[in-house]
Amino acid sequence: NVLWPGKPIYLCKTSGTTSGIKYIPITKESISCHLKPARDAILNYIQETKNTSLVNGKMIFLQGSPELSKTSGVLTGRLSGIVAHHIPFYLKTNRLPSYNTNCIEDWEKKVDAIVDETISENMTLISGIPPWVQMYFEKLIKKSNKKIKDLFPNFQLFIYGGVNYRPYAKTFSRLIGEDIDEIEVYPASEGFIAYQDSQKEDGMLLCVNNGIFFEFIKTADFSSPNPSRINLSDVKLGVDYVILLSTNAGLWGYNIGDTIRFTSINPYRVIVSGRIKH
Repeated sequence: NVLWPGKPIYLCKTSGTTSGIKYIPITKESISCHLKPARDAILNYIQETKNTSLVNGKMIFLQGSPELSKTSGVLTGRLSGIVAHHIPFYLKTNRLPSYNTNCIEDWEKKVDAIVDETISENMTLISGIPPWVQMYFEKLIKKSNKKIKDLFPNFQLFIYGGVNYRPYAKTFSRLIGEDIDEIEVYPASEGFIAYQDSQKEDGMLLCVNNGIFFEFIKTADFSSPNPSRINLSDVKLGVDYVILLSTNAGLWGYNIGDTIRFTSINPYRVIVSGRIKH
């Protein structure tokens, strides 16, 4: 009852890129807000491309362990591990890896087990942060002596987020063997901020109806003693802003450390332009 009514249902352990490890609350009101945009990203892709065949194959979401600990009675873990407990029923049938494999703590052993589980499957959708997926692809190629597209001829969609993809793009093109459709997502422990809603437009659609109230400070003004905080009605194209969140998990005017830039105002689409500490 301090940050938000009641008690958080989870504490999400972050990687601590700004100030060491932090524990971000997730409430019963906010948990669905971590799931809906991921679903909508896939549905938008299907609606735009009319490509429904990818749902007939196997999908893999490379993620942290779903095994959770407790902190003062509150279930605690990484975001991807928490979200794994709330995967919609219609994705579970075709979803890999298995729960036991997902629980392997040693990442090297876990990826080896994932390779064994998936190498003979009809993989159509692969998702994860680029360095994790790169390791997975390299191990698949080493074991099969085939490019990813030859190993998985029906592989159609790569979903990524978490880091800047540009340094990885050429490597992935080489590993896969051809260009395939991609969706960029912008999830954070604090909330799901944006996702790529179109293969034709630049930027990611800001999730403006998803448990987050957004405010922005121009990066040029951020270090001033009393910088102006503006809301969406006052943002401009091509300006770098520090992004502040107030959420239904109980965060208020919270600076996640990222800077964003709007590529469209109707609808609101953004790119991640950097980190304010840089």
